[in-house]
Amino acid sequence: MDNLRAIALMITAMVFFTLGDTTIKLGAQTLETGQILVILGVFGGLLLALLTRLKGHRVFGRDLLHPALIWRNLSELFGTTCMFIALSQVDLSTVAAILQATPLAVTLGAAVVLREQVGWRRWSATLLGFIGVLIIMRPGAASFDTNTLWALVGMFGLAMRDLSTRLVPRTIPTLRIATSGMFMLVISGVALLAFGQEIRPMDMGTSALMVVMILVGVAGYIAITAAMRVGEVSVVAPFRYTRIIFALAVGAVVFGERPDAWTLLGAAITVLAGLYIFLREGRAKKPA
Repeated sequence: MDNLRAIALMITAMVFFTLGDTTIKLGAQTLETGQILVILGVFGGLLLALLTRLKGHRVFGRDLLHPALIWRNLSELFGTTCMFIALSQVDLSTVAAILQATPLAVTLGAAVVLREQVGWRRWSATLLGFIGVLIIMRPGAASFDTNTLWALVGMFGLAMRDLSTRLVPRTIPTLRIATSGMFMLVISGVALLAFGQEIRPMDMGTSALMVVMILVGVAGYIAITAAMRVGEVSVVAPFRYTRIIFALAVGAVVFGERPDAWTLLGAAITVLAGLYIFLREGRAKKPA
């Protein structure tokens, strides 16, 4: 029953994250990326800070200067900023498809940076997954959109965030980690505004869209955190890939996107490679 609850929470989190991506893409039609980042960083950070205090934890402290947490926050800043720019320029379904390679990049980083043992099967699956990403992007082809590079670089940034999270001391509560990471988005937003982007006025519709973005973003984070704590990781984690299904549906209904066969093939290869790695990890962690 715990695993079933966790699976439901994970799928719910993916729905929230897809809705968050949708609001970002809609908001980028009238607002600059930097302005959206500042709004999410300030108000999302304040909401998470309030939840942190309600849990009885302090929001700030010297322990937030731990090198692993600084690394995580910088990766959050870099990866999220690139993904925001990608969402403003590229189809939602394409960005979501590239994002599915994040667990593969984490596996690669764990082997290279953390010196974790990775067998040839997982190496092969990782390589295959990145071939799937290349199929989605199709560099060198006439249809290649250079803006997809923002999604690719952002995906690696988010993978570094997930990787560095493993090194953060367990004495620092999850909500405090999330709060510090959310506030980091203010820095990148201000930087983008300082380098030429302008602050634009918001009407009631855009303001409501930003409120939804903040609420679904925080709700998604809470849901995914609860999912990983309630259920077994090897059982729950593969359901992250339901996000691509939701993104394809929303992209078609809201934005009129029609991914071509190559994009769908590349996404399928990337997802299957990631599922294989999750299964291998699950078997490896089972007692003999």
